Amino acid sequence: MKNILLTGGAGYIGSHVANLLIDQGYDLTIIDSLITGNKTLINPKAKFINCDIADSKYISEILINKKFDIVMHFAGLIRVDESVKEPEKYNEFNFEKAKIFLDTCFKYGLKKVIFSSTASVYGNPIHNNVSESDELNPLNPYAKTKLKLENFLINKSKYEKISYIILRYFNVAGADEKLRSGLISKNSTHLIKIASEVAVGKRDEIIINGDDYDTKDGTAIRDFIHVSDLADIHLVSAKYLLDKNQSNIFNCGYGNGYSIKEVIDTYNKILNKKIKSKIGPRRPGDSKMVVADPTKFNKILNWKPKFNKLDYILKTAYEWEKKLKSS
Repeated sequence: MKNILLTGGAGYIGSHVANLLIDQGYDLTIIDSLITGNKTLINPKAKFINCDIADSKYISEILINKKFDIVMHFAGLIRVDESVKEPEKYNEFNFEKAKIFLDTCFKYGLKKVIFSSTASVYGNPIHNNVSESDELNPLNPYAKTKLKLENFLINKSKYEKISYIILRYFNVAGADEKLRSGLISKNSTHLIKIASEVAVGKRDEIIINGDDYDTKDGTAIRDFIHVSDLADIHLVSAKYLLDKNQSNIFNCGYGNGYSIKEVIDTYNKILNKKIKSKIGPRRPGDSKMVVADPTKFNKILNWKPKFNKLDYILKTAYEWEKKLKSS
């Protein structure tokens, strides 16, 4: 059995990956400071350590006491709007602290990394479907910090024996089918999360940020990937990295784009009622269209998604929101 160290296991995506790894019989240790994470999402079968990833003394002790085969790094701040207001904070948490953590891992022989990055590094892509070789042009401090850590790993691997898989997420949505984990956030900026909150009566309305984009209906277009498929991508990537020891960068998306209006219209059909929405201004740092070309990952790792249906994504998000409301 492989031992896996995972940061940010009390977060939305980290907790999903943790559940899958434990379901598959892996030995898992989770590090999370619970600054943005939620303790209720942590799988009880994982060993949980509450600490800051930049506490190199404590992290060193963890690494001395147990040998890990791979580290999955999810910990970080994720709000684009907040990063625009507080760029220094985002640089500290997403880059400086992460760099300290990874350097500590490397020092103690943990040299295989799966890093949770973002499609935001592409900015406003030139092509309709973005491939990993496309130009990188991050438009906000959040995306810039993710790219900085990508470059840190790439440069480090040139003169140290480390290997990495960088996973660039497109728009992650939905919830665990067993409702063990989903998105918990007081001030979410995720479209499907907000729509779900409106659907269960937690919010009055959803604001569509701009309807004057150069798209088919004026609203921004995104590639939504179900969080359970994304979790599977991490498991497949970990096996690949342990087996091949080859560094790589992969997009994590389906290659299908849905406009904001299309998502809301689909939700309305599922619920058989209208979610109240209104048009608001564009958000600073938002791109008009971000859709993956997932060919590289699907081909190299022979992977196929299981949950590539917008209505399934929306249904699981809605069931999760209902559970949160009733608890």
